[in-house]
Amino acid sequence: MAPQFDRPLRDLLKAAGCSFVRPGKGSHEIWHSPITGRTFPVPIGIPSRHTANAILRQAGLPKAF
Repeated sequence: MAPQFDRPLRDLLKAAGCSFVRPGKGSHEIWHSPITGRTFPVPIGIPSRHTANAILRQAGLPKAF
């Protein structure tokens, strides 16, 4: 089974002060970053470290995967 990055990604987002806003369409959640002031989607079941790092970049955080 491919590694899933969604759980550790959510832990990093919560530790940085990001907050869950609402469920999105399909298998996505909408989160908000106080660092960048941006709202961004986070898919459920992220199979790619590149996608996980791109989400961290949107949140204003350094690469972690």
